[in-house]
Amino acid sequence: MAAAPVWSVDPRTGKQREQVAVEATPQEVDSVVRAAHAVRGALTDRTVRAAFLRAAAEELEAARDALVETADAETALGPVRLTGELARTCYQLRAFADIVDEGAFLDVVVDHPDDTATPPVPDLRRYKVPLGVVAVYSASNFPFAFSVPGGDTASALAAGCPVVVKAHPDHPALSELVAAVLRRAAARHGLPGDVVGLVHGFDAGVELVRHPLVTAAGFTGSVRGGRALFDAAAARPVPIPFHGELGSLNPVVVTEAAAAERAEAIGAGLAGSMTLGVGQFCVKPGLVLVPAGGAGDRLVKSLTDAVSATEAGVLLDHRMRDAFLAGVTERAQLPDVQTPVTPGAGGEHTVVAGFLTVPAGRLAADGPHDLLLEECFGPVTVVVRYEDETEVRSVLGRLPGNLTATVQLSEGEARGEGRGAELLAELTPLAGRVLVDGWPTGVAVAPAQHHGGPYPATTSTSTSVGGTAIERWLRPVVYQNTPEALLPPELRDDNPLGLPRRFNGTLER
Repeated sequence: MAAAPVWSVDPRTGKQREQVAVEATPQEVDSVVRAAHAVRGALTDRTVRAAFLRAAAEELEAARDALVETADAETALGPVRLTGELARTCYQLRAFADIVDEGAFLDVVVDHPDDTATPPVPDLRRYKVPLGVVAVYSASNFPFAFSVPGGDTASALAAGCPVVVKAHPDHPALSELVAAVLRRAAARHGLPGDVVGLVHGFDAGVELVRHPLVTAAGFTGSVRGGRALFDAAAARPVPIPFHGELGSLNPVVVTEAAAAERAEAIGAGLAGSMTLGVGQFCVKPGLVLVPAGGAGDRLVKSLTDAVSATEAGVLLDHRMRDAFLAGVTERAQLPDVQTPVTPGAGGEHTVVAGFLTVPAGRLAADGPHDLLLEECFGPVTVVVRYEDETEVRSVLGRLPGNLTATVQLSEGEARGEGRGAELLAELTPLAGRVLVDGWPTGVAVAPAQHHGGPYPATTSTSTSVGGTAIERWLRPVVYQNTPEALLPPELRDDNPLGLPRRFNGTLER
């Protein structure tokens, strides 16, 4: 049987642009993984790794115009958005290069023998080593930042792990171009191109997570797809870590005092956040608790005006468009659900933004309205009108894990008056990032960032954005009573590499 072709498709028209590749067979997946495994030693030198990551950023910037043009043709996200996303991706690569240079991620700890301790302590020296080949599953909605050159790839390479990327079918041509750019950057520093592998096809993705030489996986996508891969990773004869980002409602609570103080501004801000990128951000606010009454009505009026003025947009592919239309239709037909602005089809290839409202009481117990507690990918949000704080607690108590949770407070509540602190405490168990008086769309690349949350937001407690994302691809190892001459340089007493470390209980930098 001939291998299935992989086509690049224009989401603005639904027409095929070009055949990019063919779907990888199991034998081809095996070959790519084995090639990556064979060159893992090439990434041992931290100086070379850091230089490679910086070269990758430079090469991506040099190819910016061609990459953005191809990305726009395959995603319809627009040159402005894509140029900014590429810049973010290059910044992230350089940030990981800095982390590699610093070396603190190795967590070096040296303890000399102590016979006076109970029990006695032998000579112990601990640091972290790379796991091996990492499988990366690209996301549709961020063709740079969460795809072939994105955070999973950058952090895995920084850890010293070769990667094999399963390209997303929504941007296969871009995936091929970017993989070639990364390999060109590798060659500049004497690294083999096989440190970055690329495969296409659904079945190839399943084969990849099952391959015995793959040691970990990073995924960004749907709950259904991510859970299937997560289960496959756990069912292997040797299970592997699966760091998946699956789905998130990103709830927002607007207090009554905040609505009374700035209803119009909150409504306009919500509209901008929920429609950003045609509602295709993983941190889109998808469930918003708004007080019943006049202040809440003003907020809904502001939201109505702003969303009504939003132009129709193109989703990443027609499959997502069909799912969006079916999802909003099913939700709008539920009892007591209203559509001040009806989301739906804008044309043959576009969709229009909208939002739904529902009384909080409808979400108090299991029933058909549970559908409103599931993410609907695209430009729609659910506004839940609550009567009192008891209803807020009731709704929050029924929510699954999320990437973010937001509270909009009044000036007094922000100063500690009222129950602002209490609300933060209620939101903290729900999410990995808690915001006050802001909107969750936009994930800064920074050392303190955490992009993750309780299941189903993610399948682990790790982050996929920020410096600590590198920790996913490392494991600790301790050498006991090992002669100095046999120790890795990172663990020797004289610290020849100048690494930050904890030496006999004292933190050295």
